[in-house]
Amino acid sequence: MPEPTDARDTEDDAAWRKSRRSNPKGNCVEVAPLPDGGVAVRNSRHRDGPVLVYTRAEMTAFLLGAKDGDFDDLLAEGA
Repeated sequence: MPEPTDARDTEDDAAWRKSRRSNPKGNCVEVAPLPDGGVAVRNSRHRDGPVLVYTRAEMTAFLLGAKDGDFDDLLAEGA
């Protein structure tokens, strides 16, 4: 499991982005690719807060699981 990293320890010029399905109230996460192939994840409402850094393999496993519906039971009703 990744350890939280201070946001200041990630690349200053990281290209943060969030899903186009993001909640307009800012309730979402942002991701940024890292030079070593990893992926940084942070809460968009707390941009100076902790950042989780995952390996490319970890993100691949998560995204494929999400696409396969492994986490559908966590969706809000009507989503």
